[in-house]
Amino acid sequence: MPPRTMPPKKRARRLRRALACAATITGVLLTTAGTGHADPYAPPFPAPSMARSTLDARYATERRSIEQALKTAHEVGDGARARALGAFLRPDRRFLHFDPRGRGRAVEVVGDLAHADRIALLVPGADTTLTAFDDRAGKPWSTPGGGARAVYAQAQAVSPRPGLAVVAWLGYAAPKTFSSEVLTDERAGQGAVELRRFLTGLHRVNPAAGIGLLCHSYGSVVCGRAALEGPGPGRAAWRKVTDIALFGSPGTTAWSASRLGGTARVWAGRGATDWMEDVPHVRIFGLGLGPDPVSRRFGARVFDAGGGGHSDYLAPGSTSLRNLTDIALGVPSDVTGD
Repeated sequence: MPPRTMPPKKRARRLRRALACAATITGVLLTTAGTGHADPYAPPFPAPSMARSTLDARYATERRSIEQALKTAHEVGDGARARALGAFLRPDRRFLHFDPRGRGRAVEVVGDLAHADRIALLVPGADTTLTAFDDRAGKPWSTPGGGARAVYAQAQAVSPRPGLAVVAWLGYAAPKTFSSEVLTDERAGQGAVELRRFLTGLHRVNPAAGIGLLCHSYGSVVCGRAALEGPGPGRAAWRKVTDIALFGSPGTTAWSASRLGGTARVWAGRGATDWMEDVPHVRIFGLGLGPDPVSRRFGARVFDAGGGGHSDYLAPGSTSLRNLTDIALGVPSDVTGD
């Protein structure tokens, strides 16, 4: 009897799974030893606390910190960082937070934060740094800054005055893709504390606005941990979160969407060619990030994410961008399912 041959599609999927598992194991084995060099970048200038009355002063202070960091980047010959920071200083850009130390942190606002009816908070995933804040491999929409502008432009296409502000939130130390840290929720737990603290500040700036969290890749782990915190610091602000969108997600550490939602709608989507499909969705002894958010058993509202890959969710003209923008705008009836 001749041996049975495996269909090509099944063979390709099995190969992708094997490669994903190999990458996962490699991530556990790799070490992330420091260089031993002192960080040349100075701490940012102290900024006023977030409130509607202090917004302009805060934007001005963070701009001074960016100017200081740009000067240092030139002095130490850090060309990639200098190019990124030079773009940050364009007259139309406003930052609520900036810290150049290490891989860097930055929080940018697109739109009128103080008077918006809705605020979308974009939480990015692994490998996000200051130098990758605006562009990555020629795909600006795959970064926090470029992605925030893509969502805002899509909202303007729906209405010239959409009543939406978009925040690109690199407010945590994102792990590297090929590191052991991306396999656990340790960085996400630290990020969740910062995210809830930031939401409290947003609530002081604009207590009336509803908030949608757009959580990409490892950023969905951050959102998941923040949602699982429950009552405590920032709970008044957390009640303003009406939607949590998980896209390209490896898991959230929660076993079901009902653990995350509370009163918020929980959405999940994955592009047809996103390699995240092949990542093992497990959680054993603290390793792994739990069930696949697009699986039926997780129970999220699954939206159509189109045929793109892991970096394509906010690409202009894409189905995923349209749906994520409708989620950000708080109009679930306009979101198309998968």
